[in-house]
Amino acid sequence: MRRKKNYKKEHKPDIKYNSIAATRFINYLMEDGKKSIAEKILYKAFINIEKQTKQNPLEVFSKALDNTAPMVEVASRRVGGANYQVPREVRAERKFMLAVRWIIQAAKSKKGKPIDISLAEEILAASKNEGAAIKKKQDTHRMAEANRAFAHFSW
Repeated sequence: MRRKKNYKKEHKPDIKYNSIAATRFINYLMEDGKKSIAEKILYKAFINIEKQTKQNPLEVFSKALDNTAPMVEVASRRVGGANYQVPREVRAERKFMLAVRWIIQAAKSKKGKPIDISLAEEILAASKNEGAAIKKKQDTHRMAEANRAFAHFSW
């Protein structure tokens, strides 16, 4: 039986910065359908970034996403009764999703600070190739490198 076709979703750019990446980030940040709160959090984080760096926050944000996006990851593959972690190249859509997820997760893990401040700090750290999200990317790459011997199982 055929699978149903997975149609790509069209995203509209956000109101303030006219960026599709910002809209998608807001959607990942949103909890319980409260989009206006997610927008406020991101826009406050952008204001904090602008105050700290005196640069366009959208450029810092896109640099952070590029730095955090993984090139390879491991996928579990069962071969002959054994499970192998097979390294795989990451598709562009998944790269963005993982980068955003890791940045948000790192910002939420910082306790004792408002989310907009910790999000701004994490985006700044990621743009400088530092922080928890970058560590997560490096761990993923390290795992793929360690399992390079099983690359021939990817089909």
